[in-house]
Amino acid sequence: MLRVGLTGGLGSGKSTVAAMLRELGAEVIEADTLGRKLMEPGERVYDEIVRVFGREIVGPDGKLNRARLAEMAFGGGRLQELNAIVHPATIALQKPWMDEVFRHNPAAVAVVESALIFEVARDARLRGETSGDLAGWRQRFDGLIVVTAPDELKIARYAARVSPDFEGRAAAEADAKRRLAHQIPDAEKAAQADFVLDNSGDLAALKAQVDSLWTRLHQPAAHSN
Repeated sequence: MLRVGLTGGLGSGKSTVAAMLRELGAEVIEADTLGRKLMEPGERVYDEIVRVFGREIVGPDGKLNRARLAEMAFGGGRLQELNAIVHPATIALQKPWMDEVFRHNPAAVAVVESALIFEVARDARLRGETSGDLAGWRQRFDGLIVVTAPDELKIARYAARVSPDFEGRAAAEADAKRRLAHQIPDAEKAAQADFVLDNSGDLAALKAQVDSLWTRLHQPAAHSN
């Protein structure tokens, strides 16, 4: 079995890499999907977010107003508070998912796609945590893939995704820059990664790198078991 973390900054293309790996046979789970589920009404994470941030972040439908919450977190300097609620619960769900994957297929490659693998560890250390799953991502993964791209390209990709019709493009670019400012630079991540994919080119170039990576992931040295 092989436990793999897949990360990259906003707009880096990690979701595209995740889809390519899934097509090649990897089992993939997205941390964002887990986080969104935990932030739904009825979940303990939802209740804690409302307790900490107030009822003003709850919309008329009873769900979290994610735009308002993001503004309070990123614009209001409260990102650490939000992450301290969401990240531990999200990570706690990843191990049982992996256990189930390997129970069905002991030779599986299980990939966790998460934008903030490095940032989770950084933030945990800032809170004074020196051990555990949050402070040490190496305890959770046998290998780590980092997808890189120039920041200007990340910003353009993000803005095009959230504002495809160009309306609000300037606001989307500003939001991307604000979010990137909280993320660790690619060079620092790449220095610690086991595999680095450069997504500054086209899809064909990225696919070639992923195909090569898939072969490397199946080499005996890549596996812990």
